[in-house]
Amino acid sequence: MKKWLTAVSAGSVLVLGACGGGEEESQGGGEGEETQDTLEVAVIPAQSSGEMESGVQSLEDTLNESLDQEVSVETYPNYNAVVEALNYGELDLAYLGPLTYVIAHEESGAEAILTQEIDGEPYYYSYIITHVDQPWETLDEMLEDSGEVDFAFGSISSTSGSLIPGLELRERGAFESEQENEFASVRYTGSHDVTAQVVQSQDVDAGAIDSAIYNELVEEGAIDESQIRTIWESDQLYQYPWAVPEDMDDELKADIQEAFINIEDEEILNVFGGASAFVETDHSNYESITQAAEDFGMLNMDAIED
Repeated sequence: MKKWLTAVSAGSVLVLGACGGGEEESQGGGEGEETQDTLEVAVIPAQSSGEMESGVQSLEDTLNESLDQEVSVETYPNYNAVVEALNYGELDLAYLGPLTYVIAHEESGAEAILTQEIDGEPYYYSYIITHVDQPWETLDEMLEDSGEVDFAFGSISSTSGSLIPGLELRERGAFESEQENEFASVRYTGSHDVTAQVVQSQDVDAGAIDSAIYNELVEEGAIDESQIRTIWESDQLYQYPWAVPEDMDDELKADIQEAFINIEDEEILNVFGGASAFVETDHSNYESITQAAEDFGMLNMDAIED
């Protein structure tokens, strides 16, 4: 396996959690004896609530047992940091949103090899939600009052919280950018759970959210479903991918896929959108996201800088 650097240049990527390091681990220390590289894995929480630490540690422990080498799993602060680290060869495996994945693929050839199923399906949706006290039953009805609507997206780098609903609103003539739109105001909350909370509290009138995270928030009791109405649902979106660098050895890719597919630990699965299983995927499942990003001028890192 190609040796990947793990030291991140100052100011480019902030890593949260313990430093995994990419130094070669000595297997005995004698002259001529083999050394083994650390497989560097990056994950990012899709929402700010919930407990990630124990699930991520369990994932690291499981991969260390399954793969014939040292594995370090770290939590990164945002999607942009993961894309940049992947592009610069500082990671061997990264958990990305679909939009940030296609940008990494465009910029460095990163390749999707795994995703997760939720309730047996590898799909999710973008929702536009509002409070039940609002008068709108559909997106069309809301847009008739667009000049009075305070609207919330999630992170600008989110597929379901920004790109897909933003493209829908642009096609309906209501949105072009945060500065250019037909709404009373537009804000980016930074995460799906915050969007749900500000819609429920009526700090905003409507917002865009990941369907799987919305359902998880309801199940956790973080959001009262009786207070929320979904007024728009996108077409199917393929679930968040796990991506590897372009030149990773095929044998190692297959070993990683097998290790993930064999995971049944609910503590691990739960921190990835309440997944029921990990399954193989490939870039063809994200071509529609590539096209949407290109149409919206977001197929590059500059477009998603927070």
